[in-house]
Amino acid sequence: MTKATGSFDILSGNENGYEERDGGARLAHAWGDQAFSGDISGDGNVHWLISYAADKTAHLVGLQRITGSVGKRTGSFVIEAIANHTGTSSRGSWAVVEGSGTGELEGITGTGWFDAPGGPKATYELNYELD
Repeated sequence: MTKATGSFDILSGNENGYEERDGGARLAHAWGDQAFSGDISGDGNVHWLISYAADKTAHLVGLQRITGSVGKRTGSFVIEAIANHTGTSSRGSWAVVEGSGTGELEGITGTGWFDAPGGPKATYELNYELD
């Protein structure tokens, strides 16, 4: 396994609620764009499904497509993300979606995490293998 570390800037974010629940809980769909730097360099786009609790904490599941480079190899791949939001920050795990790699990233596999402490910058780690 090779370890990729770095950060990403959250460039945009949008959210639409689609179901109000008892006590102020709700379900929503959110999406946005990121710019990755470090061992992963390029553009990201993510779509989240979010289950908010009444206290504004949340559980998120999402798919994130990254286009650019990992190390010296270029292409794109999709990450499945699962996260929890405390009301001010989010932390989650990543898993590369099998078969999603393109270009020189075809065959990429791996797992990792991200930490978004609030604001427009987050950090990541991805432990990956390439054929």
